[in-house]
Amino acid sequence: MSQTPNYGPTLSAGARSSLPVLLLLALGFLAPLVTVAAYAFATPKSFEVFSSFTLDNFAAIFDPQNTVWTSFVWALTLAFCCVLILLAVCYPIAYGLNKVFGKWSGLVSVLFVFPLFVSENVRLYGWVLFFIKNGVLDGALKWLGLGGGPEVLYTPGITLFGMTYVYLPFMLFPMTLGIAMIPRDLVDAARDLGAGRLLIWRAIELPLAMPGILIGALLTFVLAAGAVAEAKILGGQSVITITQDIEVAFTYAQNWPLGSALALILVVIVSGLALTAMSRIDLDRILGKR
Repeated sequence: MSQTPNYGPTLSAGARSSLPVLLLLALGFLAPLVTVAAYAFATPKSFEVFSSFTLDNFAAIFDPQNTVWTSFVWALTLAFCCVLILLAVCYPIAYGLNKVFGKWSGLVSVLFVFPLFVSENVRLYGWVLFFIKNGVLDGALKWLGLGGGPEVLYTPGITLFGMTYVYLPFMLFPMTLGIAMIPRDLVDAARDLGAGRLLIWRAIELPLAMPGILIGALLTFVLAAGAVAEAKILGGQSVITITQDIEVAFTYAQNWPLGSALALILVVIVSGLALTAMSRIDLDRILGKR
């Protein structure tokens, strides 16, 4: 019986099926990232990408007289605070959705995603009209004879409020799905065996919901670290985040290499913090595999 000659290794059916997805990821994610990295090592204030290599952009960033690191600190601090606030706000909401709507909680939580269909800038300007002097809040308080509203616009606090408002769906939806994964029978069995409410939450509900909580926290942190509209529209640039410096470098300054270098450093910092956090979390123990 003749045998089919083997001309070398061939791709499996699964590998061939994944090629379109890999190609899409390469074009949509890897190619832009490589381009930004290439610009980061280009000659400052030039567009000679892939034809020059210099560390001048990084030297300017790490110059002791450069205050750009304040922008990094503001961006990461606001992102971290945003995650903490949303953890405290979204968990009771997600827990309540699961208690009230049960298996339909995931569908109901999609309602919180509807604001994403409206431009983020439009929603933030709506809050400006609400908080501005003689605006909705101030006018209503004056009409009630309460002397007007507090001056909250154009402060770091209102910037954090805007970030919390914008990124709430990104924390709530994964958290709701995580809590929905908790088997009700397991909770009922623990209650029948005499476990108290706090013990059930600490030993059963929180560990089983942790994957969804971690995904929401990680997604929120990454998005919040790159936020720019909140600081510009609500904060009035009372604080300058690193994304604003990157925007200025790419637009007004027309210094694409410097903007790319700042963006590359931000990617490295955020990725490093996220990977470090994930590496210190024992997912096997959380998921009950060990």
